[in-house]
Amino acid sequence: MTGADVVVSALAINVTIPADLRWTDERRGEAFELQTLNVRLLPDGTLAAKAYGRPVAGGRGAYVSFRVPDRPELAALVAAAADRAAERWAAHGGLG
Repeated sequence: MTGADVVVSALAINVTIPADLRWTDERRGEAFELQTLNVRLLPDGTLAAKAYGRPVAGGRGAYVSFRVPDRPELAALVAAAADRAAERWAAHGGLG
């Protein structure tokens, strides 16, 4: 099978948000500290990101996605993470 024969429907990575870039947001009356990003490579080559976190009050809370704010430092984090993921994918060692 060649690479041209393989259909990849999605590429996604999970990225830890550094402590100094984290923010809080509210959903259903509960405050969340956003700690991770899920970044997807879309078929057109652009990136999409959603943020996930933990309730500030503690506990597990719901797995709810949040919009990533339009902040240059977060855009830079997403771009750097995508570049790093590309390096890692390119250097994969096959199934272990």
